Amino acid sequence: MRYTYYTLLLVLGSWLAGSCQKSQKEPSDSTATNSTATTDTVMTQTPITTTGSIVKLDDRLDKIIKPGATIEVLAKGFTWSEGPLWLPQDNKLLFCDIPPNKIYQWTEESGLELYLSPSGYTSTQPRGGEVGSNGLILDKEGRLVLCQHGDRRMARMDAPLRAPKPTFVILADNYEGKKLNSPNDAVYKSNGDLYFTDPPYGLEKNIDDPAKELPYQGVYRVTPDGTVQLLTKELSRPNGIAFSPDEKTLYVANSDPERAIWMVYDVQPDGNIADGRVFFDATEMLKKEPGNPDGLKINKEGILFATGPGGVLIFSPEGKHLGTIKTGQATANCAFTPDESTLYITAHMYLMRVKLK
Repeated sequence: MRYTYYTLLLVLGSWLAGSCQKSQKEPSDSTATNSTATTDTVMTQTPITTTGSIVKLDDRLDKIIKPGATIEVLAKGFTWSEGPLWLPQDNKLLFCDIPPNKIYQWTEESGLELYLSPSGYTSTQPRGGEVGSNGLILDKEGRLVLCQHGDRRMARMDAPLRAPKPTFVILADNYEGKKLNSPNDAVYKSNGDLYFTDPPYGLEKNIDDPAKELPYQGVYRVTPDGTVQLLTKELSRPNGIAFSPDEKTLYVANSDPERAIWMVYDVQPDGNIADGRVFFDATEMLKKEPGNPDGLKINKEGILFATGPGGVLIFSPEGKHLGTIKTGQATANCAFTPDESTLYITAHMYLMRVKLK
């Protein structure tokens, strides 16, 4: 996801609790005991706090989020938190802090700990920009796959999840011999095809970086044999990406303030996409609330949880805006637990969660 905050804050707090949301203000009303948060350099203690609000626009939201649910801050102090991924075998959440080039893990028992560094840029040559990993997913074998901004590639960690090491296998790093921009978010189809977006946010000078080789920002598919196929180049800033439960529909966020939209495509039997159309246009909303369309997830009922203006927007499969988990600041991404009882949210300097129904 893209972020514009370079505050270089690396103070991290962690906690245990039940609901998540965020705001640019320091969360208030503490509701739980302190818990130690450990990183590679910092140890702090911070109570669980609640923040923000959940705004209902349609009664159907009551079947998705329990009325009265709160949003809890689990950790804070990041530069730009992204890519949340729940590991069910360990009851653990992984997520990225992109500028510092790190992945953290969070558990109820141990709070916050460093998981992997470096995560997205492995060269020894110093450079600026958004160098770390972004979207994180698991492949069919349960291995960690990363969108690596700094290395400009899709890669798989060549180490077990429980013994992480910064060694990687390249899955895709070019299209027709031209280096990718900076893969941002990704999703696997059940047949093993990998779909990913490739905006310019990981390039040091963004769209104007002289190292940019492709003249567009694409959405791609990688087949299990390693073939890279361009699906569309029509979006100016393709970002979050997800399939409908039946995999017949592909949703892609466009994080361009001039065209802040979510697109929807029909997935063809051969894996291509067709009939692209606007699912929801948030361009006007962005003038009042912070946060471009960014990461998104879809539950088993086809409900979209899409980060965008104001926080996490919740949509019916038909595109009806049912409500918003209001964070009050730019929100990057979200992730479910397998039973979809909890939604974890990354936004600016925070890690949060909200209990679902």
